[in-house]
Amino acid sequence: MTDAPLPPPPGDGEEALARLALSRTEGIGPVAFRRLLAQEGSAVAALRALRQGGSAGVRAQAAPDLAAAEREWRALDRLGACLLWLGDPAFPPLLAQLPDAPPVLSVLGDPALLAAPQVAIVGARAASAAGRRLAEDIAEDLAVAGLVVTSGLARGIDTAAHQGALRLGRTLAVVPGGLDQPYPPENAGLQARIAERGAVVAELPLGTGPLPRNFHRRNRLIAGLSLAVVVIEAALRSGTLITAREAADLGREVFAVPGHPLDARSAGGNALIKDGAPLVESAADILDALPGLAPAGAPRAAAGPAPSPGDAGQLLELIGQTPVTVDELVERCHLPLPEIQAMLADLELDGLVALLPGQRVVRSGSG
Repeated sequence: MTDAPLPPPPGDGEEALARLALSRTEGIGPVAFRRLLAQEGSAVAALRALRQGGSAGVRAQAAPDLAAAEREWRALDRLGACLLWLGDPAFPPLLAQLPDAPPVLSVLGDPALLAAPQVAIVGARAASAAGRRLAEDIAEDLAVAGLVVTSGLARGIDTAAHQGALRLGRTLAVVPGGLDQPYPPENAGLQARIAERGAVVAELPLGTGPLPRNFHRRNRLIAGLSLAVVVIEAALRSGTLITAREAADLGREVFAVPGHPLDARSAGGNALIKDGAPLVESAADILDALPGLAPAGAPRAAAGPAPSPGDAGQLLELIGQTPVTVDELVERCHLPLPEIQAMLADLELDGLVALLPGQRVVRSGSG
């Protein structure tokens, strides 16, 4: 952590607006932000110094824009969101330990959740049905144990983790853009549910889209907020493994669910286990490794709704090297059984899946 202490957190006046403007100024990252405040004593003074040419060896790439900061503040208020400032007692303490902790966070929902004990569940977007089911079940049991389940609102494992946690508990979603830019678009309804029963968090200002460079910032926040990160299905080169590495670098626990060695979606998790990550088969494995947490054990509720694949190609994404029942595919696709059976028959003829006894299906070696 940088040695530069932050002045006391601002209220709702001129200093707060100046901090928001400073945090949104191009070329002023989190480390430079702290250096400026420590050098100048306040954001108001730091903005003045920047307009005069710079301070503490820091020069902005663009002029700070107080008017834009005021517009953002008003828009956040209309949205029902609030701001959490680094240095404020309400700021999540684990995240504050990062040397590049964000100066300010936008929060839609309950900001107190950010300081609560959290476990992140992350994984593949094109997740198998078995992986999604496991993510839902683990998330539900962690939520029942009183933990906040944190993830990135992405397709696949992230979505399943949020849905599982919402059955009987609460969840926190970290988004890669502004609070007003749900991503992926089909998760706009899920984001609204999370805001009602949990919290949605953004480091970036309103109007910011999910640009590729922003996903690393989101992954860093997920790792920084959490006591531990659980990986369920991840390719060897994926954002999921970047999150796991971020968590390990921060001294957080990293867990992984094993998978079939022929499924590329399991390669990342299997590699983590080879490198020493604890193997996870249920939430109990996580809770046993995190001292002081209550054991899971409450009965599971019925599975929540899942996104509809809509075609055979997306149906194939739900099928991995671990057998899954046809009934489960029907449940997740929200399509009639005859349509699912017809698509499976076509996929089998193409050599992409194999039908097994007991109305089960598995990805074939050629698929």
